[in-house]
Amino acid sequence: MPQAPQMAPPPSASGQPFMPQSPQMAPPPIGASSAMGTTAAAAAMGVPGSFSGLPHPPGGSGFQQPPGLAGPQGFQPQQVGPYTGQMGAQPGFPGAFPAGAAQMAGPPQKKLDPDSIPSTTQVIEDDQTKRGGQVYATNLRGQVPPLVTTDFVVQDQGNASPRFIRCTTYCFPCTADLAKQCQVPLAAVIKPFAAVPKNETPLYTVDHGEAGPIRCNRCKAYMCPFMHFIDGGRRYQCGFCSCVNEVPAFYFQHLDHMGRRVDAYQRPELSLGSYEFVATLEYCKNKKPPNPPAFIFMIDVSYPNIKSGLVRLLCAELKSLLERLPREEGAGSSAVRVGFVTYNKILHFYNVKSTLAQPQMMVVSDVAEMFVPLLDGFLVNFQESRSVINNLLEQIPDMFTDTGESETVFAPVVQAGMEALKAADSSGKLFIFHSSIPTAEAPGKLKNRDDRKLINTEKEKTLFQPAKGVYEDLSKECVSNGCCVDLFLFPGQYIDVATMGSVAMHTGGSVYKYSNFQAQVDGDNFLRDIRKEVEKPVGFDATMRVRTSTGFRATDFFGAIYMSNTTDVEMAAVDCHKAVTVEFKHDDKLSDDAGALVQCALLYTSVGGQRRLRIHNLSLSCSSQLADLYKSCETDALVNFFAKSAYRAMVNQPLKAVREVLVHQTAHMLACYRKNCASPSAVSQLILPDAMKVLPVYMNSLMKSAALVGSADLSTDDRALQRLLVTGMGVEETQALFYPRLIPLHNLDVGSKAVPLAVRCSEERLSEGGVFLLENGLQMFLWLGQACPPEFIQSIFNVPSFAHLGADVMTSIPELDNTLSKKLRSVIDHINQQRSHAMKLVVVKQKDRSEAPFRQHLVEDKGLHGGASYMDFLCYVHREIRQLLT
Repeated sequence: MPQAPQMAPPPSASGQPFMPQSPQMAPPPIGASSAMGTTAAAAAMGVPGSFSGLPHPPGGSGFQQPPGLAGPQGFQPQQVGPYTGQMGAQPGFPGAFPAGAAQMAGPPQKKLDPDSIPSTTQVIEDDQTKRGGQVYATNLRGQVPPLVTTDFVVQDQGNASPRFIRCTTYCFPCTADLAKQCQVPLAAVIKPFAAVPKNETPLYTVDHGEAGPIRCNRCKAYMCPFMHFIDGGRRYQCGFCSCVNEVPAFYFQHLDHMGRRVDAYQRPELSLGSYEFVATLEYCKNKKPPNPPAFIFMIDVSYPNIKSGLVRLLCAELKSLLERLPREEGAGSSAVRVGFVTYNKILHFYNVKSTLAQPQMMVVSDVAEMFVPLLDGFLVNFQESRSVINNLLEQIPDMFTDTGESETVFAPVVQAGMEALKAADSSGKLFIFHSSIPTAEAPGKLKNRDDRKLINTEKEKTLFQPAKGVYEDLSKECVSNGCCVDLFLFPGQYIDVATMGSVAMHTGGSVYKYSNFQAQVDGDNFLRDIRKEVEKPVGFDATMRVRTSTGFRATDFFGAIYMSNTTDVEMAAVDCHKAVTVEFKHDDKLSDDAGALVQCALLYTSVGGQRRLRIHNLSLSCSSQLADLYKSCETDALVNFFAKSAYRAMVNQPLKAVREVLVHQTAHMLACYRKNCASPSAVSQLILPDAMKVLPVYMNSLMKSAALVGSADLSTDDRALQRLLVTGMGVEETQALFYPRLIPLHNLDVGSKAVPLAVRCSEERLSEGGVFLLENGLQMFLWLGQACPPEFIQSIFNVPSFAHLGADVMTSIPELDNTLSKKLRSVIDHINQQRSHAMKLVVVKQKDRSEAPFRQHLVEDKGLHGGASYMDFLCYVHREIRQLLT
């Protein structure tokens, strides 16, 4: 897309150093104590008055007992005793934070009541009660949407749906000084391809024929509801840069008495926040229409994948899966072409031309100089070549059944797929099914870098840095050729996810990992993932540009993306789960009246081979009052931003420093609120803004996440995988990951269709007689208490009692013909449908060895691998705030 001339180039998109913007704080004195209480009724989530007409309660949520209240509504504040032990001596936690328990000095004192501190589940429930089931119309500027966890219906009335864009705050401060003072990052999480529910209107497509989309001559923003028509409709003033443009003759329309075009409601681009334009040849590579995309399935047929049953399982599944390739809305069949490669140390290409009686194999053994041995017959239409393809899929498992070859190559496989797409002049996806670290002699050969001795040292970051050279160049080439890599890994040991996964991440692809894969145990899970991956909505060869109105600009981008310059976000493919987080900075003053405008334009090729522009517009409020900014914050979007910034920083900085920055930022944002927006109160009181009252629990959970907690008990590959996955996640996914749902199932109402309400994510909520389901979007556990009712066990597992359940870890529940079993399975299926990854169910018995991975996700408790409990972290942040205020 042509560059907007008036904007100065932002600093390098590879990211500014992840540093706190304020001077470092000294650690609080070891004996500092803090008192906290709770008001009888914590105010509801803060929403700007313009939305509901409700006055906003002053001062946010204070956690101190109001005078005269006793009993269940509140409690008398207790002193939290001083910590003992050396500050910061233990590994695994930010700055000066003890990893041990908070020891009480002197006579034993009553612990703080955990129910008195802000509860994520309560915030989620309150928002669902207040805004669930309602229509959310997007006609107001700076309106805060319902939470991602709330069920609501969006009606597009001029601003993009929150399914497409969510912001860290919907009210920007007017000046850079105010932004620096509050330290609330100004960012938007954009999911350009988000799935639109069936009960909402799909995006309209606008076709202006050969004239193409109308855009501002100066800043190149596309026609949208923020353009102001003047001079009787003959000209329009751009809402982004104020340039006055002529209206093309074919687009002219008269204005009504309000100055609006009389056809405004007939044109999606004048009345809606999101829509698509059909792109002209100017937007196509070499000014010619693109070919439809292609899917290439590349199967590692080395010994581990044959032995585990993967190759047979995959080939059987592909026969039915290829019938369901994605297709253009309204098209009778899919235009996506398919190709097949098998490999170990060498590559085998298959000719599956429809005129052949049998598929033909061509072998490329020189992996150093990769070339594609055939063009005609490699990428074919599945419907036309169905019989030859099915014949091939039946033969592959038998052809390699006796293989002893365990060495594999990887970079040449990606290279081959990319070269095939390039030769066909087509964008597309490589689905690679790979088993082990590539050690065969070839470009991209890797060696084992998994050195646990580096954990908690300066060099720990090297574990997460991808190997330099071949893979960097490969990612760049793939992106420029519209080649996306989806990686399915089946390792028995270390495989270097940091390096191999980086190719998938930079090309907009996904990474899935099934350790020690066994077809009978993990097969269902894997098949659900591959089905979702093949069928989901996706755009290819995409470039995204984010434009803003004058006064601020996009300066930094996080996501499954590649950037060759500072403004164009490049994605070989973008699907319905991928989000790009964009940070904004001021370059001038913003005005309360004009607000702040954002336009995201995504140029891409559809699955039918049509070049299109998808446009999302959003208008935000601006204010010189910090209280307005704090009222309009969205905690879930803030956490998404902080997670991506921290996960990017961890490859360049020690983890301890990254965690310290997160603590400092949390304290700074809350101290600024306390100083500038809260009503005066005792320093011992912890006061949090309403819209951010659960920020501390999320930030603490982020710091205890596998990627950021230095522990030799966690696999390097799993930590690297979490880092890569989070980089491309949207707000819903990071919300679930950093605050898992803990759902009680022992009182399951078999008559109700709803999933039971979640409880706080803490061991205190578990009970010996209970059954709980915990899920975070990537993993799922069914926890059984020791005294769990025998009738429940009988109905679900078909054994008489808890004691009869085997000691080995179970990963599925049998299909039994009773109402409880059916209800439980329907709850699990419903949750799995909401998530982007299929989650393998792990059944966990109380006090069993298998309990540890489950307990690691009880994020309000002390971390198993280091890290504080929510209560301790809150006390710690409170001290940091007091330190800042004094």
